[in-house]
Amino acid sequence: MKAAQARVLLTGATGGIGQAVASSLISAGASLMLAGRSASTLAMQARTLQDSAGESRVTWHAADLANPAQITTLAGVAADWNCNVVIHNAGVANFGRFANGSAEETASVLGINLVAPMLLTQSMLPHLLSQPAAQVMCVGSVLGRLGLPGYSVYSASKFGLRGFAEALRRELLGTSVAVQYLGPRSTRTGFNSPEALAYNQATGTQSDAPDVVADALLKLLESRAAERFLGFPEKFAVCLNGLAPALLDSAFDKHRASLA
Repeated sequence: MKAAQARVLLTGATGGIGQAVASSLISAGASLMLAGRSASTLAMQARTLQDSAGESRVTWHAADLANPAQITTLAGVAADWNCNVVIHNAGVANFGRFANGSAEETASVLGINLVAPMLLTQSMLPHLLSQPAAQVMCVGSVLGRLGLPGYSVYSASKFGLRGFAEALRRELLGTSVAVQYLGPRSTRTGFNSPEALAYNQATGTQSDAPDVVADALLKLLESRAAERFLGFPEKFAVCLNGLAPALLDSAFDKHRASLA
């Protein structure tokens, strides 16, 4: 689908990647419904985008994706707006030794990163299937195919999101709806905690600017390809991990040693 034909519901619109994606899509001619928790922040972001795109191409709706009722309401508003692309970009971070985590943190990460996109997709699906062409795009992570020490819960959420996207893509094959997955590597935004940044520095982990992710997402939208991962050696590690995951276990000694 060309960006100019896309009417995009973008969750997590006010975050670092979300802002870059919103700007990229607007520049390419898409129409946007921004979604996030803060009405005031969304309204400010929408006004900025409207200055360049016009009011008719940008709207917003505040919703807490931890609340299933608000997910249902968001889906209805997006359907009434005639959305034909859903970008699941909202997410929460989690880093540290699994043994030190809490039940509440685990439930929150899985709820926002995995359950919420599933529920929103399920609510939107009847409308999307009625469109001549539609897309569901999941912004995941390289850690959705490559588990690293310190990211047990986060990886579980992104492995689950990638599995959901893969299974639903196959389920909907032959319909008007394409399902896609984008796996960025570490990205330079406020999403990363100081501990995660120190871990990246200690392990030599490279990172990308949000604009790199936004550009990749735009290309994925227009290509309708199934999935794409970003970065080297991350893309190579993803492939190797898929073929023989146990061979990589000893490659992460430095990562284990870098955990507090």
